[in-house]
Amino acid sequence: MIIATLKYALMITSFVFVMMLAIEYLNVQTKGSWQYSLQKSRWIQYVLSAFLGATPGCLGAFTVVALYTHNIVSFGALVTVMIATSGDETYVMLSLFPVKTFVLISILFMAGIIGGFISDTLFKPGSMIIKKVRQHLEFHEEDECVCYPKGEILSQLKNLTLQRGLLMIVLALLIAGLLTDQLGPPEWNWIKITFLIGSLLALFIVSTVPGHFLEEHLWEHIVKVHVPRVFLWTFGALLLMHILLDYLELGTWIEANYLTIMVIACLIGLIPESGPHMIFVTLFAEGAIPFGVLLASSVVQDGHGMLPLLAESKRSFVLVKIINFSVGLLIGLASYVAGF
Repeated sequence: MIIATLKYALMITSFVFVMMLAIEYLNVQTKGSWQYSLQKSRWIQYVLSAFLGATPGCLGAFTVVALYTHNIVSFGALVTVMIATSGDETYVMLSLFPVKTFVLISILFMAGIIGGFISDTLFKPGSMIIKKVRQHLEFHEEDECVCYPKGEILSQLKNLTLQRGLLMIVLALLIAGLLTDQLGPPEWNWIKITFLIGSLLALFIVSTVPGHFLEEHLWEHIVKVHVPRVFLWTFGALLLMHILLDYLELGTWIEANYLTIMVIACLIGLIPESGPHMIFVTLFAEGAIPFGVLLASSVVQDGHGMLPLLAESKRSFVLVKIINFSVGLLIGLASYVAGF
């Protein structure tokens, strides 16, 4: 059981790493230019905030927090992105149940827009509740990063750094594991093919990007910060679920205590950190909880996207959490009544 769980956790973590790497690469290539569209109108703010929140990982949430602390987007846009985002857990859900994840993301997208509009209607800017935030948080401005430096790629490969060499070896092993059916689904379906294409793309990126991008964006941000946490939480949650479901008959208890589980899921969602939500992701993947509990948990939890806001405006942080908890519980109860 431990070996099977370890292989499953490694597969999920590898998928998360590949997806994170591709999104980081895309963001640097576009120089984050899409974020300035948020300034045009309130509704554009809602839609783009929901889109950024639906993007897997913490990048979208961090962007909107930065814009909010610069008074560029409204409080409602902040609520929108936090309802729509599920942090790093989105990567894991895409690897476990991709079709249902897209359904979940679509619901969160719409709920975020509605929640943002209602929040701006109830809480006017400049009121005692919503005070303007001082502009202390700075955007990360850096020298232009050429992610495909022609004429330098062969030199980079001849003079491999430790970080580039390790990442290339890991990705090569991942590709070999997929081709030999040691990792991923046993059959060659669209999920495994997508995983293989993504891994080949990741190997191309790691082999060609300059040293600055590799060390600052991939190694320091993704490999050292996100990957260990995703692996440990995933492995721990999967192992715990196996024990609870196989030996303690947790499934039977959950069926008899649906509302209790939903409230617990929403309360755990208040924790501003990626990881705890993984418990409900794995429970849903095992068929132990209904979709409504996962949906309620996903509305409330926002990964660690709220942590920068905690340093700038504790009042806004608390209010967003209260709103998200209320929306999550309401949607969860509606799902319970509807039988989801």
